[in-house]
Amino acid sequence: MKENFVFDQRLGIYIPDLIKVWDDYTKEDQEEILYQWEKVRGSIPDRIIDLEREINHKQAALSNEGNFERSCQLNSEIADLASIINDLWLWYRADQSLSTSKTHH
Repeated sequence: MKENFVFDQRLGIYIPDLIKVWDDYTKEDQEEILYQWEKVRGSIPDRIIDLEREINHKQAALSNEGNFERSCQLNSEIADLASIINDLWLWYRADQSLSTSKTHH
């Protein structure tokens, strides 16, 4: 998986990092890449659930927080986690063809 995927620290998953145009890969390589992507893709909902738990924990802490600076920090952390969830959903719904136009960043 290392040659066609790179670990995204922020998202906590491997994402495609194709070095060639999709059609330049052999059918066998395409199938292997898609197989690996489906394994990663299948893990995304669990990753989202974990992040939602973190958000819920931070929201609970926020509702009891009296310190304004800490409240702002918690709000920022919640927004960051929500942004990660949004990006994960985008990857989850990404076209299975993994065309390079959608995978390069």
